[in-house]
Parts: sequence; structure tokens; C-alpha cells
Amino acid sequence: MHYLLLCAVIFLPETPAFPLQLRPESWTSIDLEKVKGYLDKFFPVFTKTHNISIEERIKKMQTFFHLTVTGKLDKETEEIMTLPRCGLPDVAEYKTFSGTPKWEKKHLTYKILSYTSDLPKKKVDDAIKRALMVWSDVTPLRFRRVFLGRADIEIRFARREHGDGFPFDGKGGTLAHAFPPGEGRGGDAHFDNDEKWSEVNKDVNLFLVAAHEFGHSLGLDHSDVRGALMYPIYSYQNPENFKLPADDRRGIQKLYGK
Repeated sequence: MHYLLLCAVIFLPETPAFPLQLRPESWTSIDLEKVKGYLDKFFPVFTKTHNISIEERIKKMQTFFHLTVTGKLDKETEEIMTLPRCGLPDVAEYKTFSGTPKWEKKHLTYKILSYTSDLPKKKVDDAIKRALMVWSDVTPLRFRRVFLGRADIEIRFARREHGDGFPFDGKGGTLAHAFPPGEGRGGDAHFDNDEKWSEVNKDVNLFLVAAHEFGHSLGLDHSDVRGALMYPIYSYQNPENFKLPADDRRGIQKLYGK
């Protein structure tokens, strides 16, 4: 299966996620730093409680991915940690962002600010349009492209640090990120221009990544349902046969209706 990384971290924990604690037996310093980095990014602690152990954090991660819950860095857990994936923190089933942000209107505008050189502009335009239709086909939402002024959803391709505080990391890392509905950057979607973008199954399929990102733009967080579009680890499927999975449909219709 072809796994790719989708998007970068948008939310950070309020406090350092790990208290000062002894290294678990048999772990090297490299193991510890790797696990800390992964859990801080994808399973942050949004609490002022500092006594949550690494083992408990690993158990939470193992539960999310339906692994054997051991609290240990076993082979199965380590393999999941090394898979490229979306960078937003993980939750269960379909989920909206904290506070349930949503657009208070059904007609939204979008604007493409820049392009990748990997695809003709018309191919990019088509992929973006079809990715938005994934969501408008199952809700009352409607999307209109604009060329002047501000848009609700602004889309661009960028490299490394690009002005939003969430830099990309070069080829093979984070593919894209998007912000939940709101003022300013709310709803915007950014794609890493160091990736190799494609309209087929090799490299990174723009339509599939964009459809996932626009789910975030509309207010959906991640799902733990394998096969859901909003599942944090993305695998290729033929865009020609793509149908929005039931879990994603329930989530978006909870926000905007049918």
C-alpha cells in the first residue's frame, strides 16, 4: 500500500507534553526522543497535568490505531510511528475541531494563489475543483472560485517556512496542511511544493490530498476509521472511483446538513 504524509501540525499543546522522568528501561536516548517527538506532535496533552507517563501516552496511541495495547515501543507500534502521515493530532471516529468551528454560510469562495510546476495549471484547477465537490456533493455547501480579493479558502503551494508558523520539511515529509474555519488563515490550505505532485497513482495524488485537506478547511478533524478520507495515514485509491466514505459523510453532514 502506498502511504503518504498529508498535513502538518496546526495545534500545539498548552504545556510541554512530557514531565521530567526517567528513561524507560531498555530504551535508548534516540528511542526516547523519537517517541517524545511523535507523541508531542500527534497525541499532545492539552492539560496542565504533568504526571502522564510516556507509557500511558503510547497506550493512547496504540488504542487509536487499534494496536495491541502494551505501553511499549514494540515493533508494531514503531512501524506505525515511521509511516508518513498527516500531522494534525489524532482523535476517534469522525470528529470536529475543538469548539466545533464551522462556516456560518453555505456559499464559500476559494482562490488558488500559486501552483506546482509538476502539473499543468488546468490539471491543478481540476483537481482542486473535484476535491471540493467531494464535500459539496453530500451537503448544501457550494464553492465558487474567485480571482480577485480575499477568498474563504485560499490555496497555495509553498516550500519550507512560508509565513504561517508551520514550515514544511522538504520532499518526503509533510505534504500539506489546512486551517479550520475562521478569520484570517481560517480555511486556507497549503501544499508542500517540494513534493512531486501527480494526477495518477505515482508520487503524490493532488486530488486525494486536497480532498482530505478541505475536510479540515470545513471543520473536520481526524478519524480513527481505516479507509475514511480523514484517517491520518493516507493510502492511494483510484480518484475515478472515489466515493466519500460513510464516516466522513456523517461528520460533514453533522456540521452542515444533507
